[in-house]
Amino acid sequence: MSSVGDAAEFSPPPARPRVGLLGTGPWARRTHAPALAAHAGTEFAGVWGRRPEAAAELAAEYGVKVYDDPDALFADCDVAAFALPPDVQALLAVRAAAAGCGLLLDKPVATTVGDARAVADAAERHGVASVVFLTLRFAEPAAAWVEEQAGRSGWFSASAHWLGAVFPPDGAPSAYADSPWRKAKGGLWDVGPHALSVLIPVLGEVTSVTAARGPSDMVQLALRHTSGAASTAVLSLGAPVAAAGVGLEVRGAEGVFSLPNWTDVPRAYGRALDALLTAVRTGVPDARDARFAARLTEILAQAEAQLPV
Repeated sequence: MSSVGDAAEFSPPPARPRVGLLGTGPWARRTHAPALAAHAGTEFAGVWGRRPEAAAELAAEYGVKVYDDPDALFADCDVAAFALPPDVQALLAVRAAAAGCGLLLDKPVATTVGDARAVADAAERHGVASVVFLTLRFAEPAAAWVEEQAGRSGWFSASAHWLGAVFPPDGAPSAYADSPWRKAKGGLWDVGPHALSVLIPVLGEVTSVTAARGPSDMVQLALRHTSGAASTAVLSLGAPVAAAGVGLEVRGAEGVFSLPNWTDVPRAYGRALDALLTAVRTGVPDARDARFAARLTEILAQAEAQLPV
């Protein structure tokens, strides 16, 4: 894989880079695998999973190789695409970077600051490109809206809510409910990266964060930004079904602007892969890379430390 940064010399990518997928859960099946199979500029090369039978089933569905060893996948591929729990992802991403693979990561990249920084450090040390799939930064029309708002100034405030019904008190759990890390870490870590991934490029870097606990797993964040603006984010995976939803609004001297709806998640994943390939080709790190993801982990860890046990 071609390099970015100062750690290795730049070299052009292969004509059709080979992409290996690590992970076999609902997110991998619904988003990662279909997007990789449909991507015209790369070759979907194979699958590794912690459950060999699930990996074999997913690989057979797409006619690709099944791997019983992640390091073998890294050796065969130019890009490692991750659909794993964050702290499993972090450890394997460091190994993938050492093998020379570009990193197409999921959020959060890790749930500890040390592990998140280790991924970013490894990508930089080994000169590989990285991109983190933050849905709102790649799905249209949301991604274009973020870029438009980032070009404005005079911001005063913003409010975000991401209330998921993954573990609702009044209905059937979602397809993502069988996820130990989501049960343990809640909405702060699962959907918090989405909110921060919009608030930071629009309002500026976070300079302070205050966190409070609400009902269920709800966490409310109060943030200040380098622009001087203040923002709030309410995050949960345990909302009642009728209360679930996503919204974000920014207010400033130029008016009030609301995040539009988005639906094209598999295509958005393809755009994230495009962004990674662009970073490979140009040698210029993407703004949504592992270092940005490490910063998100730092903010979330700071918030978590303020919450009652």
